[in-house]
Amino acid sequence: MYQAAALVLSVFFAGCASMPAWPSSEEPSAPSPAPGAVESSRSSGDYVAVIVQPGDTFASLAGAHLDDPSRGWVIEEFNRTGTLRPGDGLVIPLRPFKPGGLGRGRYQTVPVLSYHKISESKADAMTVTRESFESQMRFLKENGYRVVTMDEFFDFLDFKTDLPEKSVVITFDDGWRSLYELAFPILKRYGYPATLFISTRMITGSDKTLSWEQIREMAAAGIDTQCHTIDHRNLSTLNEGESFREYFEDIEKELTWSMRTIEKNVGKKVRYLAYPYGDTSHLVIVLLKNLGYRGALTVKRGANPFFTPNFRVQRSMIFGDFDLTRFEKNLTTHRSRALR
Repeated sequence: MYQAAALVLSVFFAGCASMPAWPSSEEPSAPSPAPGAVESSRSSGDYVAVIVQPGDTFASLAGAHLDDPSRGWVIEEFNRTGTLRPGDGLVIPLRPFKPGGLGRGRYQTVPVLSYHKISESKADAMTVTRESFESQMRFLKENGYRVVTMDEFFDFLDFKTDLPEKSVVITFDDGWRSLYELAFPILKRYGYPATLFISTRMITGSDKTLSWEQIREMAAAGIDTQCHTIDHRNLSTLNEGESFREYFEDIEKELTWSMRTIEKNVGKKVRYLAYPYGDTSHLVIVLLKNLGYRGALTVKRGANPFFTPNFRVQRSMIFGDFDLTRFEKNLTTHRSRALR
């Protein structure tokens, strides 16, 4: 990638004096620099080559050329540099430069972490202490991981965008109040987005469960709300004594009514589902597609390469007895073996 950047820079700036002006039939010519001024950027349509100016940052360059200051990582990764010095040459790709996260001898994988309850002191399979959660979020920050949204992750699966090399998705299931009281302040402090998958029947505002008002407050701060059905029933199996027709009508209701309830109370379209117990079937997936869902997530442990099926996304549950060594084992962000 560095060699490609160097090649583009040499084409843009080494021959700047002899380069023809942009044809007027394609786009307007840029204003001529003032006498004595140095031209600091040129564009080819796929790339912008720039000379770093005093005061430039990765965020400011991304804001100017990619219309999104948060995509400064694109400039860092493409140019393989973490520092900017005035006078340096950089290349900014205007299109995805590593579709699917494919690289030489390796491919990118994206871990999706799954949490349920957070507690001040209790730890079990479904509950992580506030102290442990804080240390895990700090570990991500200190070790160069970037937390991305569910939409960004699925855009990666659909080859619509690149993701930072060490991308992670954070999710919470069910709708426990401890997310709002204990996890939410930590997520805000680190500036991390997350996705909450709720079972809508749980949202009562009790001393243990979330209220819609709390969910809307979190949504305004980057905590997305998506579907975990109405009653958390297993979607892939019939209940005892249930006919197939009753089963079909019930799971259709679970997927439809929960979607409508969330959209009514949060004001945002529901696009994703976390399967209760992580179980699914071909029938459930067909129903989800027909209802307009974009994807769904299991609890099968493992990170996700670009060829992960959208409706069988893997998630790694984080248990309360995980120390940071075990936590890190769930953060695989690339594979080095060949694809066959």
